[in-house]
Amino acid sequence: MKVRRTIDIEIPGLGKRIRQAREADRRSLAEICRQIPMTTMNWYKIESEETKALPIETLQRIEEVLSVDFGIKFYE
Repeated sequence: MKVRRTIDIEIPGLGKRIRQAREADRRSLAEICRQIPMTTMNWYKIESEETKALPIETLQRIEEVLSVDFGIKFYE
């Protein structure tokens, strides 16, 4: 049996920070998205903060692909 716990935290400006990390990377957005994997449309929604909630797994994959750490931590 599984027990699920969901915790949401607000991270103001995260979309902007993700955009800055992407712009600092030499690869095209299409290449970055292939490595995550996600669509470029979804990426732009994340950058513009139109996405209601970003799964931590997706954020971790973005950090891994862009070689950055946004410092997002969940504490009890």
